[in-house]
Amino acid sequence: MAARLSVGLLDAVKPVAQEIVRERARCLPGLRYADLRLELGEAKGVAAENGAPKSSGDDYTFALGVRVLAGGGMVAPGYVGRTLGTADATDLPRILREALERAYRRAAANAEHKEQARGKLGVLGEALADTRLHPVDVRQDTVAAVYRIDPRALALDEMVRYTTDVSRRVAAADPAIRYNYIGTTTGLTRELFVSSEGAALDQTFALTQGLCSVVAVVGETSHELYDVLGHQRGWEILLEGVDDPPLRCTAFVDFSRAMAHEAARVAAAPPLPTSEREVVVVTDPHYNTLVSHEIIGHPVELDRALKMETAYAGRSWLLRSLAAHQVGQQVASPLVTAYSDPALPGYGHYVYDHEGTPARRVVHIDRGIFLGFMNSRQTAAIFGGAPNGHWTATDASRVPLVRMSTTVFAAGSQPPEQILKEVDHGYYVVGHRIPSIAESRENFRISARMVYEIERGELGRLYRDGGIAADSRDYLMNVDAVGTDFRLYPIPNCGKGQPMQTKKLGNGGPTMRSRARVVGGS
Repeated sequence: MAARLSVGLLDAVKPVAQEIVRERARCLPGLRYADLRLELGEAKGVAAENGAPKSSGDDYTFALGVRVLAGGGMVAPGYVGRTLGTADATDLPRILREALERAYRRAAANAEHKEQARGKLGVLGEALADTRLHPVDVRQDTVAAVYRIDPRALALDEMVRYTTDVSRRVAAADPAIRYNYIGTTTGLTRELFVSSEGAALDQTFALTQGLCSVVAVVGETSHELYDVLGHQRGWEILLEGVDDPPLRCTAFVDFSRAMAHEAARVAAAPPLPTSEREVVVVTDPHYNTLVSHEIIGHPVELDRALKMETAYAGRSWLLRSLAAHQVGQQVASPLVTAYSDPALPGYGHYVYDHEGTPARRVVHIDRGIFLGFMNSRQTAAIFGGAPNGHWTATDASRVPLVRMSTTVFAAGSQPPEQILKEVDHGYYVVGHRIPSIAESRENFRISARMVYEIERGELGRLYRDGGIAADSRDYLMNVDAVGTDFRLYPIPNCGKGQPMQTKKLGNGGPTMRSRARVVGGS
């Protein structure tokens, strides 16, 4: 059997990849730009069910991606992506050269067809333009992973023992718990990026996650609940919890037992009745994590706003055309500020995106005024503004897309207790569950883990199977209180693109108060 690959392989590959990109860029006629990505990951995963071990695995992933811009007249892109294996490790120079040349041929053919179509389509042909990349600072840098317990050194049997023990403890937490599934993963991923502009970036990330799913049954009611704990750290976060403000969580066993108790308590509650009209709603940081994801994060992805994924995922209410958009307009209450920041801790953290752009905070809404989008070099060249480092892919074999890093509502000035006490009658919406979002993200319905009635500033009756529904702009404009309790949470499965790319990222926010209809059902 061939030896297993490890992230150390890229030490020897880095100078070879740089030289191949430089050499191909010099000798291929009409080549305007090229970049190459290599990614190698090592990870272990374990699952347990109802107190018994279910599965375990220890494997690696290895992938290659190339982008070339070329053309004798008009310029167009060509892409090549490939999943690699152990047998490819000794033949990488040839594989890299062939991938670059294939991407170049695709780019040249695309450019030729684009130019022909532009000439044939008359006025419609004016929509076809050169593919351009906005200039960025070209960097050579190495970014090391942060961990105390190296994912590669952790024994798989120790993971099995721990994961099974957590599952046993969850099963024993409450008599109402009829089913539980516990999953743990820990791994290390190394990403290499080189470009014909001279970029050479070497980033390594650790990532550890615990997932807990429980089903509680009370009478004839069953209630399912799941959530994850995770961070870009080693196995220590499951044993000890996370204290990396504003990302905080208890140890995984306590996290999971708390979910079991919550599921049992909520299963015994009545379903939330739907309100006939808008009511006062106070939403907690966990719920606002999904609100920030769905009505801020996705509609401020500039490729989506520019209608590059309209046929599959939809558009954005923040941009109708290059001339008709909401930049500079009020879209929210003056109390609302929202931004995306790859520097924040958690799943959405990185230093450079997958085209080598230094990542930076981009403010989307500043005190109610919409300022701009997450972008890539290409979309920045189309719409204007500097690239902000949000072009990323699930792995190197996929074409990157404009993706969230960590998109959040900013903290406000009121203690969350005061926000609740000021409500004469309303609802406290706690924890996110399932979103249902309009095509252009102009309205939404998001279910909650639980909802409390508020009477004269105090929490009253607990309800299950409820959430809120609102027009996105109206909801943001009606925000009249924002808390100081800013928190971040991991999102383990944000999907985008065709073929689908499922990505881990971060979202968050503080307690907020607005108006919406409360709706029953999940």
